[in-house]
Amino acid sequence: MTAKKADIAVIGLAVMGQNLILNMNDHGVKVVAYNRTQTKVADFIQGPAKDTDIQGASSLENMISLLESPRKILLMVRAGEVIDQYISQLVPLLLAGDVIIDGGNSDFIDTERRVSELSKQGLHYIGMGVSGGEEGARFGPSIMPGGDEQAWPLVKDIFQCIAARTESGEVCCDWIGSSGAGHFVKMVHNGIEYGDMQLISESYHFMKTALNMNHKEMHETFSAWNKTELDSYLVEITANILAYEEEGKPMLENILDVAGQKGTGKLTGVNALEAGVPLTLISESVYARYLSGLKEERQQAEVLFDKQITPISGDRAEWLEVLRQSLLAAKVISYAQGFMLMKRISDERNWQLNYGKVALMWRGGCIIRSTFLEDISCAFQTNPGLVFLGMDEYFKNLLIRCTPAWRKIIAKTFEIGLPMPCTASGLSFFDAFTTGNLPANLLQAQRDYFGAHTYERKDKPRGEFSHTDWTGKGGATSSSTYNA
Repeated sequence: MTAKKADIAVIGLAVMGQNLILNMNDHGVKVVAYNRTQTKVADFIQGPAKDTDIQGASSLENMISLLESPRKILLMVRAGEVIDQYISQLVPLLLAGDVIIDGGNSDFIDTERRVSELSKQGLHYIGMGVSGGEEGARFGPSIMPGGDEQAWPLVKDIFQCIAARTESGEVCCDWIGSSGAGHFVKMVHNGIEYGDMQLISESYHFMKTALNMNHKEMHETFSAWNKTELDSYLVEITANILAYEEEGKPMLENILDVAGQKGTGKLTGVNALEAGVPLTLISESVYARYLSGLKEERQQAEVLFDKQITPISGDRAEWLEVLRQSLLAAKVISYAQGFMLMKRISDERNWQLNYGKVALMWRGGCIIRSTFLEDISCAFQTNPGLVFLGMDEYFKNLLIRCTPAWRKIIAKTFEIGLPMPCTASGLSFFDAFTTGNLPANLLQAQRDYFGAHTYERKDKPRGEFSHTDWTGKGGATSSSTYNA
């Protein structure tokens, strides 16, 4: 009797690939594992995959031969050229109707191209965001698939069975949309993650430097905050990190203050710039990482300017509540900006993203999972066309309640010289977004003065442009009007 062929193959045996395979095996999915470096295959089969039904493949041809038709291949490899290299090797081995899935952090523009190219060859392509890190991949990640919708029924059961679930049982995996939608939504998720992490780090810095708190006190504070509206994975792990010791000393003090990144936050910012979306807080979080990289220069400047940050006086408990409210309000802006970008790109590409469903998929398994997302899901279920999260009744009331504390924190940090760039950026955005008249009228006058770039008038219909000969020497000729 011939053994049953495998349901799916996974290429790439780094941490995420291995853990997804083990997760699938736990749920009765028969998997073939392949890696370009064959020793990794042997080590995996003889190690973590020992005594399981997982098979190792010696070559791509061998891998394909072990798969049930239509063949389904999940790529868990580095984004970029490596993906295209594997696709070019796989295409000659596949038949019409087979499916290739990219589970990495690919640029959604690349995914759009691959979906289009492979569909012309009769092959299905899915660009699938996977969030949750090592633990999520092993026990239940948030999964965001998009691309060729004809492929979804072929892989739906596999990915939904391994995905995280909310406390009420909703699966954190569903079809996002066509073309590059899945990878786009994952990119925005990562951008929000950048903002969230920086905001929490700034609150930690305030506790440590402005309030002179020790690690035990900060651990207890973040643990307490995790029982409030700030209940989230990132706040939880921050509390855990602050409690971790090495040889009786806080481990955190041994870590150099230079932040790394893999580019998804930057990509979110670049796409926002191109789309004309003011993603100020998330972009600032990327700049904060770049600034952290200037370690030697920062140390020199600290000495040069004799920089001193004076701890603040007053009731610590009151300041901590003010700080908690400030973090909560800034967090709203981080998410709000991310959803603004999703709406703009979705409208441009006619993806018809379901934002309430996206928020629900982020409710479990992923890095930004939090109770907070339940409220975001409800906001978009109530009003699918919501332009700004703060216009929802719940979030409007939250911002009104927390803004005085937010202002107090930023005023104090400016006074004592403690940097909280993302927290401040969020407040500046909120103030600008809630101001009906901004000084851009002067900016337009300046542009028209030196470059005849024209402007719109309050007493004329929108879209009608005028030019003034400000000096009496410029004449009536104006420049063309456009937004780059």
